[in-house]
Amino acid sequence: MARKRNTTSDAVEIMQRRYFEGRPERQAELEEERANAEVARKIYDLRQEAGLTQQELARLIGTTASVISRLEDADYEGHSLSMLRRIAGALQKRVEIRFVSVGKRQASQRRALPDGKVGRRKPAGS
Repeated sequence: MARKRNTTSDAVEIMQRRYFEGRPERQAELEEERANAEVARKIYDLRQEAGLTQQELARLIGTTASVISRLEDADYEGHSLSMLRRIAGALQKRVEIRFVSVGKRQASQRRALPDGKVGRRKPAGS
């Protein structure tokens, strides 16, 4: 007897099932897009925390405001380690790279962000 799938009204779960479940190439594309969006959001957040405009940050690292704008765009795919280091240095930060185990994202780890997007819940104690 075939098992019946649980029904859900969770839009994220519905999209996961419809577009990504059983399609590893699509899942890989999604993870890449998530990484691009995370880097862009981090650059934006750090610039905002420092109280800088895009023009001011650009001046500090020797580039233009349009480059900063592009780096803060979630759709941008060309983040380079050297540019991230330049930004980090200008903001008195350093870049850290982590390699983590690949695993399923659990619905319990997702949370709504202030902008209405879905993100990852920070582990307790962080």
